[in-house]
Amino acid sequence: MPEMAESLKYESAEVEEPEKVSLNIKPEFEKYEENILKNPGALNPWLNYINYRRKVKSPWRKTVVLYERAIQVFPRSYKLWYEYLRFWRRHIFKKGPLHPAYAELCDAYERCLVHLPKMPRIWIQYCTIMTQRQMITDTRHVFDRALKALPVTQHLRIWPLYLEFLNAHNIPETGTRVYKRYVKLNPSGREDFVDYLLKYQQFDEAALQITALIQEDRPFTEQGKTVHHLWADLCNILSNHPTKIRSLVVEDVIRNGILRYSDQVASLWCALAESFVRRGQFERARDVYEEGMDKVTTVRDFAQIFNAYTTLEDNQIRTYSTKLEEKGATDDEWNELSWMMERYEHLLARRPLLVNSVMLRQNPHNTHEWLNRVQLYEGHKDATHKQLETFQTAVKRIDPKKQIGRLSDVWIAFAKFYESHDQFKDACRIFEIAVKVPLRKVDELANIWCEYAELHLRKEDPNSALALLRRACAQPPTRPDFFDENEPVQNRVYKSLRLWTFYVDLTESVGTFEQTKQVYARILDLGIPTPQIVINYAMFLEEHEFFENAFQVYSRAVSMFRWPMVYDIWNLYLSKFTSRYGEKKLERARDLFEECLEHCPAKFSKNIFLLYAKLEEEYGLARHAMAIYNRACEAVDKEDKAAMFNIYIKKGAEIFGLTSTRAIYERAIELLPEKKSREFSVRYANMERTLGEIDRARAIYTHCAEICDPRVYTQFWDQWRDFELKHGNEDTMRELMRIKRSVMTSYDVQSTAIAAQAMAVAGTQKGEMGTFELLDQKAREMASELHGTGQAVQFVRGESKVHVEATTHNPEEIAVDDGDDDDEEDEDEDEPEPEVREVPKAVFGNLAKEDDGDDGDE
Repeated sequence: MPEMAESLKYESAEVEEPEKVSLNIKPEFEKYEENILKNPGALNPWLNYINYRRKVKSPWRKTVVLYERAIQVFPRSYKLWYEYLRFWRRHIFKKGPLHPAYAELCDAYERCLVHLPKMPRIWIQYCTIMTQRQMITDTRHVFDRALKALPVTQHLRIWPLYLEFLNAHNIPETGTRVYKRYVKLNPSGREDFVDYLLKYQQFDEAALQITALIQEDRPFTEQGKTVHHLWADLCNILSNHPTKIRSLVVEDVIRNGILRYSDQVASLWCALAESFVRRGQFERARDVYEEGMDKVTTVRDFAQIFNAYTTLEDNQIRTYSTKLEEKGATDDEWNELSWMMERYEHLLARRPLLVNSVMLRQNPHNTHEWLNRVQLYEGHKDATHKQLETFQTAVKRIDPKKQIGRLSDVWIAFAKFYESHDQFKDACRIFEIAVKVPLRKVDELANIWCEYAELHLRKEDPNSALALLRRACAQPPTRPDFFDENEPVQNRVYKSLRLWTFYVDLTESVGTFEQTKQVYARILDLGIPTPQIVINYAMFLEEHEFFENAFQVYSRAVSMFRWPMVYDIWNLYLSKFTSRYGEKKLERARDLFEECLEHCPAKFSKNIFLLYAKLEEEYGLARHAMAIYNRACEAVDKEDKAAMFNIYIKKGAEIFGLTSTRAIYERAIELLPEKKSREFSVRYANMERTLGEIDRARAIYTHCAEICDPRVYTQFWDQWRDFELKHGNEDTMRELMRIKRSVMTSYDVQSTAIAAQAMAVAGTQKGEMGTFELLDQKAREMASELHGTGQAVQFVRGESKVHVEATTHNPEEIAVDDGDDDDEEDEDEDEPEPEVREVPKAVFGNLAKEDDGDDGDE
């Protein structure tokens, strides 16, 4: 067997030459030999024989001989070859890749592939072993043979190993050629090819491959990059290595990217300029920077280009100055450096104008930027010509429907520009053009007319200004609606309030009384006045002593406005009417007040009621005034009720005496909230105490006690205690303590009920039933918190009143005991008599003159 001898040629030291191998068969293998002889065309007897030898761990050489015998019989058996080669690999696994046994294994693979050239797994194993041997040329040949032998559908099983082999060795030229073959089969591997090229600085080929990726125009590549990222990578290569790019025109490629990505072009412009800088073409780079700043539309892109531009200039100046300092320079070289610095300073000075240009390219309808551009030209060379050119361009390019700001400001500034250069006729010509422009809003046109009139006023020609305003306020024949957007603003400006306000002020200043009156009347006829205009009109008539006409204006105005705008008009109308006519036209004044109060909101009614009551006090009847105060206490806002009751009580005491204020106090206690009710109750009690009505005062204290928690309102209880110490006895003091305990108990019950309800809700939310002990504890805690913070427990007044036996409830007044004999017998004989004082005459007010003996019964 010469093949077997050749296969065993380089076996390890314990292996002998094949010719020296004894073929004596042991008895235990005889049956397998017999099966082979009996079934010469069957593969299983051979496999069983081989498996048995491997099982009993026969010498390696004998197993190999058996494999070779079997292969001679079945040379195209994939299974047999596969097992044989795997047996070889296991045997030489621990040997180095340079061991001669690997060469023999490769020879076995060669013999196998002669018979089985279409088996991809055999080729994969063979390529893997050749890669381990690190024989670059032979390995490459094996990979190429595998790709030629296998069908195209199986190539993707070979290429990963092939590419791994290429990346493991520094063979860029070979790798480039192989990768080109690979991307023809699998275009998705082009990015890996680009990475390989960049690794070995093959920038020209890398640029070509990235260009091919861009032309595929896919949303995302295999590595997740967008087309814009690919453009950025391409421009980065072109700008950083322009001298190594031979297959592409760098400038054309980058400009193509600028056209495709107009919203993110700063990096592309910088890349194009950088490519010229690396070639040493600095003037071309400056031209690119200038072009980029003139074409970008966002401040962010402009800032990126401008910063790159200034960095270039700064670096050049530094480099050039360092060079001159090192070698010494001539005058021409120093002049060159000065010129470079001036160019740099000029670039920095141009920055505001360049930014303004970017803003205008972004939105040419921004009026603020156009006016800003005019200001930026101040102080520049040939500033007048540039400003004039800017104004002309602005009024041509701004679309009123798309404007940001007001186009009227541009026209006004344009006219004032001519005025500042003493060209009055040209300024008027600009205004005449401006008033015909289809502006978007009426206020803009009104603003132009007003500025036009002020131009004539500055030239001391008020008559021309009045003529202009009269022309502007002229009513068109159709009389369109002011808010109709379909109508041009020129047809709606006749209702502009700003225009009429200026017109009437100018007429009042330089015109006659009749002219001014006509203008005011026209404003009212158009239905566009404001409350201030009405007031000005009325005061204008009053200055010329047309009082009745002024009142007619007020009367007409109150029907035109609603509350609260009409408040100031009513206030002036009523004040001036009452001050002028007084009692002469009292009924008419009353009608005016009633008309005003009919629709007056509660928030504004207080001052009106006070004026009304003052009118009745000075010119009417006292009872009418008191009736008005009585109405006011209910009609005014809740925040003003207490102040109104104070006024009501004061006026009642002045007119009818202190005793007449009892009903007012009782009503205040009933209507006011608890806080104010306590205050009025104490004041009421003090008044009764001053009048010597001790029992009345005690009844008032008792009534007020039901809304005074002893643990919160201690001052009230101290006042009552001092009152009883001075005017009461042991029984009244005992009654006070009983009432105090009763009130405290009622508040505790309410606090406990509130706490119990809260605990019940909490227990329901938790799904648990609280015990009575827990409820009681929580109630005490909440009660202590309420009393500790000074917060009163809310309750419904009148449901839990504290009744005192000595208190008689009368619907008309708070009555006291009549001093029955039965009650006197029960009192202590030693009780001191209450102090008796004379009632002051001021108590009876005006009634004291009529009857000094009258008790002032209500």
